[in-house]
Amino acid sequence: MTFSDLVETVKDLSIDEKEELQMLLEQYLREERREEIYENFKLARKEEQQGELKYSTDINELKRSISV
Repeated sequence: MTFSDLVETVKDLSIDEKEELQMLLEQYLREERREEIYENFKLARKEEQQGELKYSTDINELKRSISV
C-alpha cells in the first residue's frame, strides 16, 4: 500500500474512525518522541561517563561549541 492509498483510505473513514486514528497517531508520536529523548539521554550519560562532555557558563564558548 502506498502513502497515497493510505490517505485515500483515511478519507473514506467515518468521523469517529478518523478521530480514533488521530488519537492513535498522537499516542504513537508521543511514544516515539519519548523513546528518542531516552536514547539521547543514554548517549549523553555515556559521553559524560567517558569524559567527552564539556560544561561552560561562558556564553561565547557555548556559541562556539554549537557552531562546530
